[in-house]
Amino acid sequence: MKREGNIKISSENMMPIIKKWLYSDKDIFLREIVANGVDAITKFKKLVNMGEAQENGEEYCLKISVDKKAKTLTVDDNGIGMTEEEVESYITQIAFSGASDFLQKYEKAGGDGIIGHFGLGFYSVYMVSENVEIFTKSYKDVPAVHWESDGNATYSIEECDKVTRGTKIVLHISAEEKEFLDENTIKNLVRKYCSFMPFNVYVSYKGDGKDEPLNSILPLYAKNPKDCTDENYKTFYTDTFMDYNEPIFWVHLNMDYPFKLKGILYFPKVKNKLELERGKVKLYCNQVFIADNIKEVIPEFLMLLNGVIDCPDIPLNVSRSFLQNDKQVQKISKHITKKVADKLISLFKNDREKFENCWSDVANFVKFGCIKDNEFYEKIKDIIIYKDINGKFANFSEFIGIENKETVETAGNKESKPTTIYYVSDEQQQAQYIKLFKDEGLNAILCDNFIDPHFLSFLEYKTPDKLKFTRIDADLDGALKNIEEADDSVIVDIFKNAVSNDKITVKIQSLKNESVPAVIVVDEYMRRYSEMGQIYGMSEGDLAKTLIININNEVVSKIKELDENKQKFVAEYIYLLALSSFKKLTNEESEKFQKSCFALLKDYAK
Repeated sequence: MKREGNIKISSENMMPIIKKWLYSDKDIFLREIVANGVDAITKFKKLVNMGEAQENGEEYCLKISVDKKAKTLTVDDNGIGMTEEEVESYITQIAFSGASDFLQKYEKAGGDGIIGHFGLGFYSVYMVSENVEIFTKSYKDVPAVHWESDGNATYSIEECDKVTRGTKIVLHISAEEKEFLDENTIKNLVRKYCSFMPFNVYVSYKGDGKDEPLNSILPLYAKNPKDCTDENYKTFYTDTFMDYNEPIFWVHLNMDYPFKLKGILYFPKVKNKLELERGKVKLYCNQVFIADNIKEVIPEFLMLLNGVIDCPDIPLNVSRSFLQNDKQVQKISKHITKKVADKLISLFKNDREKFENCWSDVANFVKFGCIKDNEFYEKIKDIIIYKDINGKFANFSEFIGIENKETVETAGNKESKPTTIYYVSDEQQQAQYIKLFKDEGLNAILCDNFIDPHFLSFLEYKTPDKLKFTRIDADLDGALKNIEEADDSVIVDIFKNAVSNDKITVKIQSLKNESVPAVIVVDEYMRRYSEMGQIYGMSEGDLAKTLIININNEVVSKIKELDENKQKFVAEYIYLLALSSFKKLTNEESEKFQKSCFALLKDYAK
């Protein structure tokens, strides 16, 4: 006997809101319906295991079919099915979840694998449908049920002639949503949301034995790491992220206590070391896709990786504000960070060669992670390495022996003075300074990534009594200079007149390297301040520079013997030579330099 009734909504009539705003993406309705089907099968299998139901040997699966002519999309499962009473309870009362009810009833038997919790998912179908029908037959020996509603808070329910166990949902797709009547669209949605559903999902099922499911019922991340080969990991990576560059290495997450968490995080090959490329970390709940890059669960810096994380403790339908304040979610986030740090530390300690070989690919990630997450920094700070100007890698302790640095006596008080570490930001541009260092047996580290200026400032902030960073062209190390004082006001005046730039300070020093006539240096912190301003759109400006004249150079020492014109010519040439080793010349500076070079060639050819 056919009956009619009103759909009961907890608190108030919210059907129009649910139909339009339940989810931000309309296509998520397919995930919800398939997830409900998975739940139905999981429940039935649970009953079979408990001896309360018997299976008939058929494959547990979901079948999706499209009928363009009838304008319908059908999702059919062979799960537990529903009685008329259960349809009344679980379908017509929004927010009364069948999954929650089942879990309560069979709590002692365990509810692992049950996806749904809130009972709202089914109504996502009305975002794309003008009418929905349910044909369902319970595993119990009771008549099958047909339920129908156009989503306007009314429904009809009656017995039907369905003979097989399970539930078939028929969506009558509305005219404005006809894209969901395209089979390829539906297949793509299945791949997006249902790739790892625990039961096979078929689209346009023919039943001729030639059908291939569109999902993997046992994804690699769900397996025990000891059962996975390197080739398995690489294949899974390529198939999941469509990236045909092999990942550098990966972290397999696999824990059951104090929360359940499985997944694989991949460190991808970096395409460009001058930028941070955002990865894609897919979040799942019981093999049901939730979303990409949920920063409340996955720390922001880990989103530079590619990966899959499955956590049953995170419900499908929750607000991000809930996730931000959920203590369990915070624990999950910290655990993921810890496992990534542990992997890096293990690689550093057990396979240093591999760690160094892949450092250029993971360096930006590690540095960004340190800046963003203090716990991550504290855990991995001792494995941060840099290549030096001789091509060798070292962490800071190895580079300067900072762990054994003695405190020094100053005015009767013991204080720890920071050790200056010189760095190079551009090997080609700063080649002259590198040569000066190498000739005197000095060393410097390479910091040529865009994140390095920020990271060095961060390290100085974290270790103010230990580390101080100075670019190789910001100051001359004492070991580069002779002990005796050098001063010659005449030579200083010659260069001041030749340079005629009030932003240039001229100094005389005696450098050990006689071949270098002059170098330019700029205060480290003034340059950093200028660079920071450029990031925020300020002009570069003309930084105050110091031109250091090497009195130990043969040409400089004889410049006073030249006539006034030659003094100016040589001084200007030496300045431009030093400037070209400090930075890229402007068009005007480059033109002057070329004219000077031509003049020298012309004079030499006489």
